[in-house]
Amino acid sequence: MSLAELYPSDFDSNDLKDLNAELFLYINDVLEDDRFVNLQTIVELSQKMVQTRKHLTYRLVYRLLKLVLVLPVATAIVKRCFSAMKIVKTYLRNRMGDDFMSNSLICYVEKQKMLEVTNDIVVDRFKKMAERKY
Repeated sequence: MSLAELYPSDFDSNDLKDLNAELFLYINDVLEDDRFVNLQTIVELSQKMVQTRKHLTYRLVYRLLKLVLVLPVATAIVKRCFSAMKIVKTYLRNRMGDDFMSNSLICYVEKQKMLEVTNDIVVDRFKKMAERKY
């Protein structure tokens, strides 16, 4: 419940009330269901919910499980971006705007993709753009 409260865009006040009741029913249901015995991870639990179609009955519990599964990935991406920001935004670049900063970070974080971009691709793209005044 405390995790759901941290995400008001995913769980509004009505959802929180319903989730509290749904969790109680879900726990009792799963404890009595032999198909849920010996599950080791949250991934296995969510897969079993889909296999048994309990994700349709306990939609809020399943939404919470999906949030828990995505959370480590999202946290790692944010940490990676903040680490990159320390490198990209140096003292000399301290006054860069948000757009330039965002574009620079994308180039830094996605180094492998940027290596695939050749000068010819960039030149062709500029040639295809509408005529520019110099």
